[in-house]
Amino acid sequence: MNEAQTGLPGLRGTDHIGFTVPDLQEAVDFFVHVIGCEPFYDLGPFTSEGDWMQTNLNVHPRAVMKRLKFLRCKSGSNFELFEYEAPDQNRQQPKNSDVGGHHLAFYVDDMDTAIAYLKAKGVRILGEPTLSKNASAGQTWVYFLSPWGMQLELVSYPNGKAYEKENVHRLWHPAFPDR
Repeated sequence: MNEAQTGLPGLRGTDHIGFTVPDLQEAVDFFVHVIGCEPFYDLGPFTSEGDWMQTNLNVHPRAVMKRLKFLRCKSGSNFELFEYEAPDQNRQQPKNSDVGGHHLAFYVDDMDTAIAYLKAKGVRILGEPTLSKNASAGQTWVYFLSPWGMQLELVSYPNGKAYEKENVHRLWHPAFPDR
């Protein structure tokens, strides 16, 4: 291995992100019919009589992955939604401040139009759009909640972010490895 190399050998980028939801059909309906994502395929159920679930997925050995569904929202990364049933399952949605807290951000061209659309669909918007500062100057963002309380975000930076003026990053995609 090259002494100067740092990080995971062969790393190209983020392929997908997974989220566990309380009701898979409700989540798929929201992401497809409200957000505009495209569903791909689903798998499941998965169970194990031994310790496969615990060894390979770090969940309770008797956990049941009832179903999972892959989606993509336009040109972003894929994400998968899981619905689990497990004896030790925590059904509380984590906050951003909780360990394991998370959110999924969607880029939009027009923040005001996107917010008006979400409000018309009955989606809860948290606060007002915020203008970022420092390295993220040029970006506007606002959080909103899914029907089950998952934290989501809208972002827009039509003229780029401040840090991008000096640090140009090329996006990679497996179909275009030389880009």
